[in-house]
Amino acid sequence: MPKRAIQRFIKLEASGGILLFAAAALSMVVANSALADYLNSALNARASVIIGPLAIDKSVLLWINDGLMAIFFLLVGLELKREILDGQLSDRSQLALPLIAAFGGFVLPAIFFAVINWGEPVNLQGWAIPSATDIAFALGVLSLFGSRVPLAVKVFLVSLAIIDDLAAIVVIALFYTSNLSLTALAYAGVGIAGLVMLNVFNVTRIAAYILVGVFIWVAVLKSGVHATLAGVVVAFAIPLGAKSSETGGFSPLRKLEHTLHPWVAYAILPIFAFANAGVSLEGFTLETFANPLTLGILAGLFIGKQIGVFVPVWYGMKKGWFQMPVGANMTMMYGTALATGIGFTMSFFIGSLAYEDLDPLINDKMRLGVLSGSMLSLVASLIVLYISTKLPKKAGATPHSEPAPASAQ
Repeated sequence: MPKRAIQRFIKLEASGGILLFAAAALSMVVANSALADYLNSALNARASVIIGPLAIDKSVLLWINDGLMAIFFLLVGLELKREILDGQLSDRSQLALPLIAAFGGFVLPAIFFAVINWGEPVNLQGWAIPSATDIAFALGVLSLFGSRVPLAVKVFLVSLAIIDDLAAIVVIALFYTSNLSLTALAYAGVGIAGLVMLNVFNVTRIAAYILVGVFIWVAVLKSGVHATLAGVVVAFAIPLGAKSSETGGFSPLRKLEHTLHPWVAYAILPIFAFANAGVSLEGFTLETFANPLTLGILAGLFIGKQIGVFVPVWYGMKKGWFQMPVGANMTMMYGTALATGIGFTMSFFIGSLAYEDLDPLINDKMRLGVLSGSMLSLVASLIVLYISTKLPKKAGATPHSEPAPASAQ
């Protein structure tokens, strides 16, 4: 491909989303081909880092999920903090919208799952599976429409998805953590105190925050809590703008956000998608869909999510409690609510914890429920968002030509 063609491709606003879905599709093909064993062997290969008494021994898959995705969460946290302090969410009334939507989108899917699986104690262990949203895939859906989906809608989804995943991490820590290390959590607390001190002394060197962040990541990883939480914690500690005039207005947050963007969009997210989206369909039959476990997850993701997110948004706007994101319409908000039903990786992760060491057939049913519910949400979201971008704009609507958030591109 000529150099200019490569440059044009990289400049496409949706190129990150295109790479993400291409990687996921390739992973599905490989997982259902003769190359599946080679892929599994590569992902299960061990990689160790040993520094004195400290040893981290993880599979390649876990290095991707716990390590690379912590960087993604760092970028998303940076974007959210910037929007809260100096952007779309600086108006607290705008923050209330994703908060209430995230609450409904987390609780209702769990209720759907519990009702369908009532009387099945083993199945009920996975009540939180359909409550999760895969930020990478959900943002990838919106990114495919480029600037036709306003920045405010992407910020709404980023905010909602972060709150959603933070809730999922808390649930994992409380209900799916059997060997929680209080000592490691104490070390993480020391690291957080270090971030506070950096802020108190107006430190603007990004390297200082990254070094403390690595320490926190290791501590959280060793604690048994999902390590990606460390990325959000560090992001919220990095200052938006220096308090000292000697720096000439230098913004550590904006600098780091700009640096991370291409790495996340064109490397981390595609690698993540390829490593996690590969699901073998061997042994799946139509009868499997009739199982309460599969139905509960499917209904929670595809029905519970869209109702739990959209109804509070619609009702709140109807009553005048919330304002419509600038440049959006109600159809677009419904399409965004559908995108939150894409559970994929986080749902798979919670499911693997819920049914660890149980009959492989249970895990097969769980995987089918996550895959089918996520795919239905994906397709429906694409259709509704496409329709919403074709609707005539209201008079006086503000045109949107600004770029999308880094992680949404």
